[in-house]
Amino acid sequence: MTEKIKLTTTDVLVVIDVQKDFCSGGALAVQNADAVVTPINNLMEVFNNVVLSQDWHPVGHKSFYTSHENKKPFETTQMSYGQQILWPEHCVAGTTGSEFHPDLNTLKAKAIIRKGTNVNIDSYSTFFENDRKTPTGMAGYLRQNGFKRIFLSGIATEYCVGFSAIDGIEEGFEVIVIKEATASFDNEDHAPMLKLWDERGVAKVNMDQLIK
Repeated sequence: MTEKIKLTTTDVLVVIDVQKDFCSGGALAVQNADAVVTPINNLMEVFNNVVLSQDWHPVGHKSFYTSHENKKPFETTQMSYGQQILWPEHCVAGTTGSEFHPDLNTLKAKAIIRKGTNVNIDSYSTFFENDRKTPTGMAGYLRQNGFKRIFLSGIATEYCVGFSAIDGIEEGFEVIVIKEATASFDNEDHAPMLKLWDERGVAKVNMDQLIK
């Protein structure tokens, strides 16, 4: 998508998991994550509607490698809902690492959707936990407020942004990812996610294409 996009009152900026643990010095830092904060703050000035998502895990969450005997970070295990990557402990509810990046302008947010709150199920998408059945409340909030088109930003392309984009399409929204406002691990899951976006109709734009 290269044409200019005029923003309307039915558009919403969704800012995904811009939290300390995913940024520089965090427990699960994503490269260049800090670099998306300023672009996101700038985007908030042109959107009337902003929603934040926040990873919010209980202590001992089953997606943590420390919750499994003899497992190491980034190994996988089989859960009731499928294969699960085992992460370092991160974004534990109420800890410093779970807080939003200190420079993120959270005052612009009209809602905060927390995810990953079930100790037994991880949650990448801002719409559903990884069992693909349990909703976070995001879709209901967006529908009840009349939003039609969602613009995604945040962390990270391969997982939380990626699956949010797919689920947004499946929930009937038009989904557009803002390139400069999204951080990536750039790992082996990056190219497959971009391919999946293309197959499902997720659009990608640059910030300068957006017009208030």
